[in-house]
Parts: sequence; structure tokens; C-alpha cells
Amino acid sequence: MSMALNDFAAKVVLITGGARGIGFAAAEEFATRGARVAINDLNADAAKEAAARLGPQHIGIGGDVASEADTQAMVDAALSLGHLDVLLNNAGIADSWGPIINHPVEHWRRVMDVHVTGMFMLCQRAAVPMLKQRSGVIVSLSSIAGLVGLPRRPAYSTAKASIAMLTKILAVEWAANGVRVNAVAPGYIETPLLRVNVDAGNVDLHDLKSRTPMGELGKPEDVAKAIAFLASDSARYITGVTLPVDGGYTAWGGQGDAYDPERAGL
Repeated sequence: MSMALNDFAAKVVLITGGARGIGFAAAEEFATRGARVAINDLNADAAKEAAARLGPQHIGIGGDVASEADTQAMVDAALSLGHLDVLLNNAGIADSWGPIINHPVEHWRRVMDVHVTGMFMLCQRAAVPMLKQRSGVIVSLSSIAGLVGLPRRPAYSTAKASIAMLTKILAVEWAANGVRVNAVAPGYIETPLLRVNVDAGNVDLHDLKSRTPMGELGKPEDVAKAIAFLASDSARYITGVTLPVDGGYTAWGGQGDAYDPERAGL
């Protein structure tokens, strides 16, 4: 096996919200490259089933990332595999898609608790062994919703923007101790969560593709490979960044459709 396919051998990776979508794609990517993976999901059975799909050396653990006790249990579970080398903060919930004036405060709090407070607590707890061993990588899921203004998504967009800023703060605080902290900002990716929003009439697939310069939606494995890159030694001098994985969505500032094969003049 080449080093490219074995560069996470003997590494332990903890992934929150890892039973499906981007989280499970990342779990598969890390496992393929030699890592032992601890998969968390709010549904403990789903977490264990996902881990079993990867193989017997991987584990699944239930828990709510918004719970202090549960976040500590997740880190302890990963450490039961020997140590903790990579934390992927992937757990998240959808926004309610509505105008701010009607946005329920309780929903705002839940979205912020899951995305921001959950990330904060997991980073706190994972950093203890990482700082002690003077090595470790944290990657968190931001979003294009945290980089550009998306109307009718106030809680989700604010939470994702907060993740990008917290990434910078943790990165500069822990860099001297060998711990790197980065984030990825996926665009519109073919996941079960996107399908829910399509079915609910919140988003139109044709419009999304037209607004994306590459003219297509991303796949979970596209994000998973970017995550693995940031977690790998190939990115050893990269910390504090939020990397868009969006087909050019956040780069587009022109008029009309972003997808135009004739623009290159070929």
C-alpha cells in the first residue's frame, strides 16, 4: 500500500455526526487511509451501525454535542483506542428557513448550541490530550452560509460564520504546541439534508447548479478528501483557515448564471 493510502496508519480520528452524509464519507476516507475511527451520532444505534460498516477496529458512540457530559464521553471513547490525533466537528442541524422577525428563539439557541457550543466543548476536551502529546489536528464544518449572506437562514449562517472565527482563535492559541485547527466550508452537497430542503421547496436544484461556476453539486467525498488533506501532514504548515469546497460558489460575483461553459471562449 502506498503512503498516500496509508498516511493515517496508527492515527485515531473522532468524527461527530458521522453516521451519514459528509461525516460518514470522511469516516470512510480516514479508514481507507489507515485510521481507526470513532463515529458519534445523536442516535447511538446509527453510530454503531456506521462503525460496523467500516470494520471491527472502529467504534460508534451516541451523544449530543450540545451536552458537556456527552462531549467528554466522546473524547474518552476515542482515547480508549489509544490516543486522539484528529477531531472532525461535523455534527449539525438544519435551519428553519424563515424571516428573522418570525425566527423562534428556541430554535436559534439549539442551532447555536449544536454548531458553536458543541464545537467549543469538543475542542476544549480534545485539546487536553493533543496539547499534552504536542500534536493533533482539528477540522470543523463551516459552510458557504457562513461566508456569504443567505437570507432566511439567520441561525445557521451565524453559527457557521462563528465556526470560522473560532477556528482562527483556536489555531493561533494552539499553534506553538503542535495542534493545527482548520475548517472547510462546503457549498451545496448531495446529502440527505439537502434532499430534505429540496423536498420542502426551500431550494431549487437547477438554480443551485446555475449559481455554481462548475455547474454541478458537490459530493460528500469531495468534502471528505478536503478534510483529510487538512488533517494530513501534507497540510503541516496550514492552520487557521476556512477552505471553501463549493465549485466556485463563493468566488462568483458576476451577473446572471455563474455556470457558463462558453465564458472561456473555447
